[in-house]
Amino acid sequence: MNITIRQFQIFEMVAQNLSYTRAAELLYLSQPAVSMQIKQLESEVEMPLFERLGKKLFLTEAGDELLVYARNISQQLVELDDVLNEIRGSERGRLTIAVATTANYFALKLLGEFYKRFSRTIISFDVTNRESLLNHLNDNTADMVIMGQPPEGLDVEATYFLDNPLVVIAPKGHRLANEKQIPLSVLQQETFIMRENGSGTRIAVKRFFEESGYSISSVMEMSSNEAINQAVEAGLGLGIVSRHTLELELALDRLEILDIESFPIMRHWYLVHRKGKRLTALMNAFKRLVVDEAGTILKA
Repeated sequence: MNITIRQFQIFEMVAQNLSYTRAAELLYLSQPAVSMQIKQLESEVEMPLFERLGKKLFLTEAGDELLVYARNISQQLVELDDVLNEIRGSERGRLTIAVATTANYFALKLLGEFYKRFSRTIISFDVTNRESLLNHLNDNTADMVIMGQPPEGLDVEATYFLDNPLVVIAPKGHRLANEKQIPLSVLQQETFIMRENGSGTRIAVKRFFEESGYSISSVMEMSSNEAINQAVEAGLGLGIVSRHTLELELALDRLEILDIESFPIMRHWYLVHRKGKRLTALMNAFKRLVVDEAGTILKA
């Protein structure tokens, strides 16, 4: 087969977005140019790579297989670029970091400090949910991931670097605001606003109450920590969030942290990457900064 790297790149972009139009926009090409490259690629493999059902585009079986190889080739090219930069002794390079949405509140500070030291680095930063973080690790599309609960059943190396206390928050003036060591049983009478099922925080909270013999009777779901904080501030219920998400709200005196027995729920933040992954000098520098200096940087 005579397939070019450019054809692999175009195919991968179409496959990721399942749209010729969107792929063309992201690659700064015309849609006909993208369509032509896909047709040439299909001619080389002698099979269709996409099929259209109604208005939706889907990968064929051959397309699914080709996507695996296209991603591997893309990753190999990125690693080659990093290796050549190392050989040149340059501080240039690329760093791809994915973080849990809750970690966004402090991860930007860590990246800011890293960028001060390595200002020629190109940083790709994805703030996303747990499912996408697992996909990043499984597909090796991020160099490192910051998350609260390392995955089981995936061959990864996870390094603890920071505590992550989960606290109960209430709107200002809530009837429980001045109480001390509030029993867990009292919380069963409250409406709670929580992250969606599958989120790291939701998993930890569910496990905590199951082990304590209690349950939260009424739950509203929100897709972001910002939405939870705003909903609690508006009086829609109580919330259980990472204390790292409350810096602004506490500074502006918008929310209360309730004194609940057995709280905070102490979780931890981990820096995670695939085991055996070849770490470049820049990746190692970022890992050292996070593991050795995160506590100091975030207190500054």
